[in-house]
Amino acid sequence: MSQAHILIVDDEPGIRQTLAGVLEDEHFSVAGAASADEALTRARQDPYEVILLDIWLPDQDGLAVLEQVRALPAAPEVIIISGHGTIETAVRATKLGAFDFLEKPLSLERTLLAIRNALEQRRLRQENQELKQQFAERALLVGESVPLRALRQQIALMAPTQGRVLIYGESGVGKELVARALHAQSDRRQAAFVEVNCAAIPEEAIESELFGHARGAFPGADAARTGRFARADGGSLFLDEVGDMSLKTQSKVLRVLDEGSFTPLGSNQALTTEARILAATNKNLEEEITRGNFREDLFYRLNVIPFFVPPLRERKEDIPALARHFLAEFSRAYGRQCREIAPEALEVLRAYAWPGNVRELRNLIERVVILHPAARMIERRHLPAGLQRRQNDLGRQDFPSLQQARAAYEREYILKKLEENGGNISRTAEALGLERSHFYRKMKSLGIGGQL
Repeated sequence: MSQAHILIVDDEPGIRQTLAGVLEDEHFSVAGAASADEALTRARQDPYEVILLDIWLPDQDGLAVLEQVRALPAAPEVIIISGHGTIETAVRATKLGAFDFLEKPLSLERTLLAIRNALEQRRLRQENQELKQQFAERALLVGESVPLRALRQQIALMAPTQGRVLIYGESGVGKELVARALHAQSDRRQAAFVEVNCAAIPEEAIESELFGHARGAFPGADAARTGRFARADGGSLFLDEVGDMSLKTQSKVLRVLDEGSFTPLGSNQALTTEARILAATNKNLEEEITRGNFREDLFYRLNVIPFFVPPLRERKEDIPALARHFLAEFSRAYGRQCREIAPEALEVLRAYAWPGNVRELRNLIERVVILHPAARMIERRHLPAGLQRRQNDLGRQDFPSLQQARAAYEREYILKKLEENGGNISRTAEALGLERSHFYRKMKSLGIGGQL
C-alpha cells in the first residue's frame, strides 16, 4: 500500500495540492494532471494503481477519459470526483468501470477509504488473474505424439458439453491435467475447479469433505464446513482415484448424481449442486465391479464420456519436450541457469521405461536441478545410474510365452518406427510395407494409441 502510485486529475491547482499533501502524508506516491490530455499521457507512460478523476475538465469530458483509461493494459482503478454530480452521471460512470464516485467538497477520510478499497480491489483482481494463469499452466498437455494430439482433440470436442467424464490411466500419467484442461476449455471455466483425492482422505472424513457438515455434527465439529459439492456448484468437481471410494460413500455420491441435491452431515437442510463431475481412476472399474468393490450403477453414471491417458512408454517422442518443460519450470523456481539437456542425456531418458510415468520424469528433473546447481546443461553424468541401465530392455524380460514375447517386440518396433516418422501413420505404414488399415488394426491389437 505504502508505495502505491496515485494520479490526481483536476483543473483546480488547490484541489491537486491539498489532495497530494494528504496522500503523501499517508506514504503514497502522487502525481497531478490539470487536463484530460495530460492525464492520458501520464496514464499511458506510468503505472498508476488509482486515478482520482474530476468529471469536468477543460479539454475533454471526464467520463471519456475514464473509458480510455479503463481500456489500458493493467488498467488502474478510477475514482470519480465531481462538484456537479447527478445520479445519472454516477450510474454511467459505474457502468464505464469507475470504482467509486465522490462528491465535492471531498471528505478526506472518505477519500482515503475509497483509495484503500480501490487498491484492495486491484490487488484481488491481479491475484485472481495470476491464479487463472497458474491454472492454465497446470492444464497444459506437453507433447506432440499421436496419442497426445488425439487426446487434445477429444478434450476440445468434449469440454464444452455437460457430460460426466471418467478418465482412465496409470498412476502418474497426468489424469488431473486432463481434468483441468476439460474445465479450462468448458463454459464453466470462470467457476471453481474443485478436486478431491478419494484415496488420500480417510474414510471417516470423506463424507464431511464431499458434503460438508453443520456445527456440532460430530465431536470436534466446532464450526460448520462447506463441502466440495457445494464449492463446485456451477463449476467442475474432480473425483481423483474414484475407484478407492468406499461402497458407503459411493452410494451417497450416486444419490447426489441422481437427485442433484445432498444434505450436509448434522443438517436438515438439503442443498442443490450443478457441478459437472470429472472422475479418474488407475483401476479397471469393470473388474472392481465383478469383485464387488465398485457399484455398477455409479460406474454407468460416471462413464458417460470415457478418456484414456496413455502411459509415457507409449509416447516416448514426448519425453524431450516434457523434460525441457520441467527443466524450465524448476530452473525458474530454484533460480538456476540450467536451460538445456544434452543429446546423450535425452537418449537415456528416452530409453527408460518410466513405470511412474510423467510424474516420475518430473520428479527426476527436479532432483537433478536441485543436486547440480552449477550445471549449465543436464548431461548424462548428472542422471541416476539406475536410469542408465535401460530397464525396458526387452532382451532381459522373462515372457511366459513366445506369443507374448513376439507381441512385445512388435510393439517396441512399431513405436520406434512411429517415432522416426513423426507419428505419421501413413508414412509409418509405408515404411513397414503395410496397408494403412492393416497397420491401424495392428496398432490397436498391440494397445498403441488407444484414442487414434
